[in-house]
Amino acid sequence: MDPASLTVAANGLRHHVLEWVPSARSLPATGPGTALLLHGFMDAAASWDLVAPSLARAGLRVLAPDLRGFGDGPRLPPGAYYYFPDYVLDVADLVEALVPPGAPLLVVGHSMGGNVATIYAGTFPQRVTGLVVAEGAGPPDGDHAHAPDRVRTWIDEVRSVRTRGERAFASREEALRRLAGNHPRIDPEVLRTRLDALARALPDGRLAWKADPLHGTRSPVPFFAEAYKAFARRVTSPVLFVSGGALGWHPPDEDERLAAFASLERVEIADAGHMMHWSRPAQLAEAIVAFAGHMHMLAL
Repeated sequence: MDPASLTVAANGLRHHVLEWVPSARSLPATGPGTALLLHGFMDAAASWDLVAPSLARAGLRVLAPDLRGFGDGPRLPPGAYYYFPDYVLDVADLVEALVPPGAPLLVVGHSMGGNVATIYAGTFPQRVTGLVVAEGAGPPDGDHAHAPDRVRTWIDEVRSVRTRGERAFASREEALRRLAGNHPRIDPEVLRTRLDALARALPDGRLAWKADPLHGTRSPVPFFAEAYKAFARRVTSPVLFVSGGALGWHPPDEDERLAAFASLERVEIADAGHMMHWSRPAQLAEAIVAFAGHMHMLAL
C-alpha cells in the first residue's frame, strides 16, 4: 500500500505529508478516524511505511508529516533555528488543515515525536481522542545551572556547521555503514530501505542526509521534566506508552513522568529497542490498532 504525497501549508511553511487511505470495507460506520504519526529525531515520515499500512487496513486514515528540517520537510532560512515549540505549532496547523473539527484523532509519536505529541495533546486536549507515546517521555532532565555553557556550546556548534557545511558520503554503501553504526541491532536490509527516506543524492553523485545539519547541534533550550509533566497532566484522552524493552531508551525518572498522565496503559515489545517501528513494526502496529479499537475508532 503506497501513500499519497501531500503538500500542506502550515505555520508559514510548506510541509510534506504522507497519507495512507483506509479501504472502504474496513471503515467504521462513523467514517475513518485519523492517526497522525510523528517521527523521531533524525528520522522521517517515510520510515513509518512498515507500520502505517497496517493501521490503514484496520480502518484508520494515516497521516505522517516530515517535521521541519527532517526528511522532505521544509528547511529554515539562514539565521533561523529549530526550537521545540515550532514543531508543536506546525502540528497544530497541520491538524487544522487536514482533520475535520470534532473528527476522532489518534496522535502517535516516537521518541522526539512522542514529546511533540505529548505537548500538543496537553495544549489541545479537546482535539485528541487518544495518544500513543512510543518511548517519547523525553531526554534527561535539564539543569538551569548549565544554561550559560549550553548557549556558548550552541553558538560554537552553529558556527562550525556554517563553516563546514553538510557532510557527504561517496556512495550508498558508505552512507549505509554510517547508518548501521548508529543502529547496529537493526536488520541491514531494513536499513537499506530506510536510506532513501533519510538521505538524498547530491549533483556530484555523493549522498547527504536529508536532515538539516543544524540538527546536529545542541539546542540552547534544555528539556525540563517538570514542564513535560505539566503538559502530561493536561492530557484528557487515554494514553498508551509503548516500550522497546530493556534495550530501548528510558530516562531514569520515566515512571514519574508517565505517572502524570491521568489515564495510562503500558505495553512492552520485548527486545524491540528504541527504533521499534523498524525492528518490530508488526507488533507496534498491533498495539496501536488494539488501542484505537478500545476508543471505538475502528470497526472491530
